[in-house]
This record gives sequence, structure tokens and C-alpha cells, in this order.
Amino acid sequence: MPDDSQPLRQTPTVAHLVNALRFLTILPVPDSDRAPEPDWLTRAMAFFPVVGGGIGAISATMLLLGSALFSPGLAALLAVAASIVVTGALHEDGLADTFDSFGGGWTVARRLEIMKDSRIGTYGALALGLDVALRAAALAQLPLWAGVAALVAGHAAARAAPAFVMKTMSYTGDTSAMRVSYAEAPLRADELRFILIAVAVAAVPLLLVSFAALAVGLAFGAVLAAALAAWARRLIGGYTGDVLGATEQMFEVGFLLGVAAVLGS
Repeated sequence: MPDDSQPLRQTPTVAHLVNALRFLTILPVPDSDRAPEPDWLTRAMAFFPVVGGGIGAISATMLLLGSALFSPGLAALLAVAASIVVTGALHEDGLADTFDSFGGGWTVARRLEIMKDSRIGTYGALALGLDVALRAAALAQLPLWAGVAALVAGHAAARAAPAFVMKTMSYTGDTSAMRVSYAEAPLRADELRFILIAVAVAAVPLLLVSFAALAVGLAFGAVLAAALAAWARRLIGGYTGDVLGATEQMFEVGFLLGVAAVLGS
């Protein structure tokens, strides 16, 4: 009989998946018997869309339960709240910090200083409020099963967006101040292929509902995420962890707005 007090032995692939789950959610995961490598976050990022699909499934389950009890608007808000709870508001925190930084800082140094401040300001509060409101409002417009499919696809695709930001931009923050160990490392071609495959699999249910809704959702999400990344490049010269979180949120908002533009009632 194995000793339950010992960490589970994990292959590198399983370890990367567990790291992705640990980083993106508050869900309990087994300890690893492997010491984290300096590039562990980059390696785990290949599995972000897989975990994102799971987060979307949890949010979709809440949408189904809420729809059986409440109005579409309240059910949509509960679904959004479920994703926030299961992720510990990780991405929302990045969104608020990014908007406070870009809205309130006049120099690169000052913007990075504001970004590290845990307090929330006017720009961050407005960004958070609009973010949640837009996601919930767009979701409430969708037929129930289209909403379920959109949540799974959107959460998976949104977790892929930071990978492409990391691929095209350099880290500009202070790595010594990060709460997790980090070393900048490029994503490999096979990891990028796996990311795209994971997003494609998660998108199949929505594809069966409407190809146009999926295409427009991906386009809207990509445009908003790219706009945020371009803003970051101009104002701070690259990305930070908060910028990656904001990129994910912008993709989510754009994706749901795009799907609602096609399928919204």
C-alpha cells in the first residue's frame, strides 16, 4: 500500500498539468514529488486551455442550475461569479491592477509601481465592474445551451491568449518581486500546437451550435486581447503577470460579446 502522506509521483506532463491547475484555480491538487523548474510556469501554460475548459464547465454547470431557479440575468451573473470563485479572482485582479496602472501612471516606473500596489483605484474598479457586467449581460442574451457551450469554449480560448502575448513580447516587471518563481522561457512549437488543439476541442460544442458565433467570438476576443497587449507594449514596453491576467479577461469579454452578437435574443 502506498504511503498517502508522500507526494504523488508524477510524470513531467502530469506535473505541468497539476501546476496549471494549482496556478489558475483554488481547487485542491496533490503535492508533486518534483522540484519546480525555473521555467515551470511556461511549461504549465501549455495546459492553461485544458484547465480553462474545466473552469468553463463549472461556470456552465452553475448557469444550468441558475436557469432552473432564476431569471436568465441572475443565472448568468451566478455563472460568472462561479468562475471568479474557482479562480480566486486571479485574472480579475490582474485586470484591475493593469487599468489602475495604465490610467494613473505617467512614467513606466510609476506604472509598474502602481501595478504592484494591492489597493484598487477608480480605473481598476470601473474596469472590474464593466468586465463582470458585460460578461453577464452577454451571457444572459444567449439561449441556454449556447451559453453553456460558449462558457466552455470561451474560458479555454481566453487561457490561450496569454501564451501568445508571452510569445511576442518580453517580460518587463521585476521578477524578484513575484510571488512565484519565474524564469522567462519561450513556448515550444509543440506546446503551441497543444494549446491550439485544446482550444479546438473545447470549441466543438459551440461549433455544433453555430460556426458563425464561434468565429465572431474568437475574432472579437482576439481583437480586444491584442488591443490590451498593444497598450501594454506602448506604456510599459512589455508584459507583466497582471497584463497577462488582463489579456485573458479582455478575451473573455470579447468572446462572449461576439457570440451574443450572432446568437443573442
